Amino acid sequence: MNRKILFLGESYRADAITWMKGLKEFGDFEIITWELQTSNNHRSKRILEYLFAPISIRKIIKKEKPDMVIAERTTSYGFLAALSGSKTIAIAQQGRTDLWPEESKLYPFKKFIQKYAFKKAHLIHAWGPVMAIHMKEVGVDMDKVLVLPKGIDLSIFTPSTNNSNKIEAIVTRSLQPEYRHDSILKAFGILNQKRIDFSLTIVGDGNRLQYLKDLAKELQIESKVIFTGRIPNTELPKLLQQSNIYISMPTTEGVSASLFEAMACSCYPIVSDIPGNQSWITHRENGQLIEVDHIEMLVEELIWSFENPELRNEAINRNRKFVEENANYDINMKVISKKYHQLINSRNN
Repeated sequence: MNRKILFLGESYRADAITWMKGLKEFGDFEIITWELQTSNNHRSKRILEYLFAPISIRKIIKKEKPDMVIAERTTSYGFLAALSGSKTIAIAQQGRTDLWPEESKLYPFKKFIQKYAFKKAHLIHAWGPVMAIHMKEVGVDMDKVLVLPKGIDLSIFTPSTNNSNKIEAIVTRSLQPEYRHDSILKAFGILNQKRIDFSLTIVGDGNRLQYLKDLAKELQIESKVIFTGRIPNTELPKLLQQSNIYISMPTTEGVSASLFEAMACSCYPIVSDIPGNQSWITHRENGQLIEVDHIEMLVEELIWSFENPELRNEAINRNRKFVEENANYDINMKVISKKYHQLINSRNN
């Protein structure tokens, strides 16, 4: 008998697609989706839609009769799942705490609704250890928590050999301010002044695209920087395999599938020194950890990593093995699918 799941969340996000695809593939689940239709740019309209969301969701549940409701982000869709009245609920914390930005006026309210979502959920996903730390701190029943990343498809993200004698770096994060692409470009501007050869590929789209293109021009490195714009996910492995260094400088991080993808494709990771990255990277062992916005340090570490090819190659091999053992989508999504079936059966008995 086919079990049916209602997914609450932004169904177009790569993360969500991986989650749903795995459940269909390994759990034989039928999946229906619901998400807010108003964009974030229309704040008041979106809030209004959110307030009426529980009614819409309950209507879908009445009509479709899903066996389970799953939702991403404990402070938005996760809360809606908690209000859905479903017999079986799983929610996922997406960020380190999901209570972001911390200086927001809505912070106390977010804390309150997160607590409610945690209480009502029957299973809580921590995609990595950094999320479980937060859950423990706020008193979540840890018996309900599954600490396991969704993983990545290792048949697509395969290792490559890049014997290039120059830095061929890649950035695959969305072009939003919190990913600090400007700091990365400025570091490469300094490398250029030092007459160090490189190519830099910036994948993706976002509201900073034009600003970053202008900045590359201003730094006189536009001929060495490739902006791909949005690309289909199927093209990403090839771009990673053509690169030898992966750079990601977010100010906050939960668990980054982008980092796992880079590690799987033999890219040496240089990432920001924040808890979400410290779970996977040890400085100058299997990658580099850089203080956020410390441009000079990024320059120094790029040069250091490039001058130490043996260490870099050792790290690359170790990282591939790590991903195979800990972030294999085929293994992890089987575990998650099985857990859902067990949960549905135990909630129905």
